Amino acid sequence: MVPPSNSTPLCFSINSPPFKYNHTIASAYFSAVFSGLGLSSNLFALVVLAKTFHHTKSRSRSSFLLFLGGLVFTDFMGLLVTGSIVVSFHITHFNWRQLDPHCHFCNFMGMSMVFYGLCPLLLGAAMAMERFIGINRPFSRSTTMSNSRACSMVAMVWVTAGCISLLPLVGLGNYHLQLPGSWCFLNISSKPLDMTFSLIFSLVGLLSLAVSFLLNTVSVITLLRVCCGQDSSQRRRDYEVEMMVQLILIMAIASICWCPLLVFIAQTVLSGSKLEVLKLLLWLRFATWNQILDPWVYILFRRAVLKRISPKMDWSRGSIMSIYPTLSTSFRRLTRTSLGGTIDRLEHLRPNPDKARREDTPLPVQNIPVSSCSIEQTRTCI
Repeated sequence: MVPPSNSTPLCFSINSPPFKYNHTIASAYFSAVFSGLGLSSNLFALVVLAKTFHHTKSRSRSSFLLFLGGLVFTDFMGLLVTGSIVVSFHITHFNWRQLDPHCHFCNFMGMSMVFYGLCPLLLGAAMAMERFIGINRPFSRSTTMSNSRACSMVAMVWVTAGCISLLPLVGLGNYHLQLPGSWCFLNISSKPLDMTFSLIFSLVGLLSLAVSFLLNTVSVITLLRVCCGQDSSQRRRDYEVEMMVQLILIMAIASICWCPLLVFIAQTVLSGSKLEVLKLLLWLRFATWNQILDPWVYILFRRAVLKRISPKMDWSRGSIMSIYPTLSTSFRRLTRTSLGGTIDRLEHLRPNPDKARREDTPLPVQNIPVSSCSIEQTRTCI
């Protein structure tokens, strides 16, 4: 590595190319296969999502599919943008300083890493909020959440992540070339501006995961109580259970993949310790798996796929409850203990189920005997 000089651009002030690169094709093959697998998975998931959205008639499910489509599309573009740069470097071994003397290209990749890193986490929190409202406030949600509103929320998430990624360009932090020279990322150091931007990136991601966990936990407990409770026969909840299972898996994958990197960045800048490059590369590789695993959650964990895998089993809620007759009572006790009076207060806000069921029941048609009265005598007969 060439030591930096006084004329070295800011993005190359820490790691200045050219690097002593080990000429092996293993890195090129690994990056190409990794990116190709992620791109093909997300593209296939987009096709499946488009077909499902075209045939769905449920407003809640269509809104959820729009959020999920935004997540898959974001993962696809993130792999396409960042993966193409990394694979190109491993194949051509280009010199960053010759290719990008003013750091424009490095800043673009750094912005892409931050933007496409925060978007899945923010979208996961938005999806958790949408499902929380849909399950706990179904009457208010039916009048406020529409497909256009879902698209607006996805666009708002993109704008928020974009604004955060632009902060180094206005002086808050910097993007630097990172070892082994194939990518650019935020400068993880204890300098005030760099530390502030690093903490913003880490805390926004961790806060998104925390919000997702909290809202999903309440939604699952409420959904289990509704599905397994005495009022479970009011309407089918199969699609809501399917959406919650997918959302929980997305949250779990994001937490496993991103928490090590986010905690590592925050811990490094707060402790003032030297950046451990090997750990950074390891946790970054963990985070990249999120973009590959997200589409497979929707591809595999659908009732249509599960029915094909095990066609003899009925995957509806009724069959599961019939297999485990004591599960309903256990879930009811568990949710009652967990939420306490919260669910009871929610029930008071909803219409009386028995009253609604009686109002929805059509009145019986009675056979009225035909009277021999004429039309002129109708008033007298009545």
